[in-house]
Amino acid sequence: MEPLPKELAAQFERLLISIQIEIAKQSQYKKWLRYYLDFCQKYKFEQLKIQSLPHFLNKLKQKGQTIEQQDQASHAIALFYKIVQPNVAPNKTSAKPNIDKQHQAKKDNKSQGGLQGEKQKWSMLRQKLTNEIKVRHYAKSTLRTYTNWIERFQSFTKSKETALLSSADMKDYLTFLAVKCKVSASTQNQAFNALLFFYRHVLEFDSIEIKDVPRAKRRSYIPVVLSREEIDAIIENLEYPYDLVVYLLYGCGLRLFECLNLRINNFNYDTMILTIHDGKGKKDRTMPIPAKILPQLQAHLQRVKSLHDMDLKKGYSGAFMFDAIEKKYKNASREIIWQWFFPAKQLTQIPETDEYKRYHLHKTHVQKAIKKAVTEAKICKRASAHTFRHSFASHLLQANYDIRTIQELMGHSDVKTTMIYTHTIKSQTIKEGKSPLDF
Repeated sequence: MEPLPKELAAQFERLLISIQIEIAKQSQYKKWLRYYLDFCQKYKFEQLKIQSLPHFLNKLKQKGQTIEQQDQASHAIALFYKIVQPNVAPNKTSAKPNIDKQHQAKKDNKSQGGLQGEKQKWSMLRQKLTNEIKVRHYAKSTLRTYTNWIERFQSFTKSKETALLSSADMKDYLTFLAVKCKVSASTQNQAFNALLFFYRHVLEFDSIEIKDVPRAKRRSYIPVVLSREEIDAIIENLEYPYDLVVYLLYGCGLRLFECLNLRINNFNYDTMILTIHDGKGKKDRTMPIPAKILPQLQAHLQRVKSLHDMDLKKGYSGAFMFDAIEKKYKNASREIIWQWFFPAKQLTQIPETDEYKRYHLHKTHVQKAIKKAVTEAKICKRASAHTFRHSFASHLLQANYDIRTIQELMGHSDVKTTMIYTHTIKSQTIKEGKSPLDF
């Protein structure tokens, strides 16, 4: 997608500032304009003609963009028209262009007041969804995912009256995802779980009947596993502290978010035990600290302590904390035991309070460093941060560790999840499959 021409970009930015569009939303407005110009070029529509807009909005709808996103895109293109053709731009009372008669006729079928009323009800439902998720202490990623699916569902039902929603709407949407969109099984299950939560805890349905819904077929998945030599080669190409992150991912079988969320008090060097709090599913577990990397861990700890001392001298407001802990122990964020084990390089400013706090390393930086190291090590496998966790389980299984022990170390609720690693190693008891050519 081509960037905006410099002159147009400058004019557009000045206009956004003049009409007081929030700074956080300005990048979104620029993105919609770039999408529109790219759309017109690709599908042979004239960029300067207002008649091209309905086709663009229809494309956004087909792509599953929410009503709010479509409205924002429409507003952005209206501002573009105001720059290039002031005579066709909308008047001051409306920032959106006049759409052709056919499109306008569809909008007129519903009274503006009724439509706005339903949108407001959907907005209230999304707020209730947020409250229900927060009260259960689900992960922030779950909140983002579920909210995204509910917005898509709202768009699919065309902001249907919430009182008229039924199990049939949910069934129709899941069928649409499987048949029309051809989504993967995991994506369809994600949508199903989001809608099920929405119907049960937000709409408060007593019973939900969903039968005969076409389901995307779940393909059997065998995880990628690295050898010890490959892992060592990757670590050799990693700079500090990313090499230590990978040592823990592999040496303890951690998920990336579990590793980055570690605080100093998670490590007990006397007993050589690492405790994971609030892992996947909010479960805690313990595992042995690898003795091989103990010197690196202790040297890293000294660096973190030195950084903490420097932060205190600068008068910083501490590490980011859980809401409950921060309310109960107001000074905990400044205590050394609550500092991130992998602190971010820069302090983060809180706009509301003008305080400076420190967050942990961002997962994107770790992922990029790992990808670069895999390339430099010339590893011919699709390796990611999670591959080290797969390798941890597979190597333990290869060393004849009990599957239940591995399940506990991995933090799996169901042993069936752990059993997938039996496919990543050669069987020690069953005769191995062999080609007749090698007999």
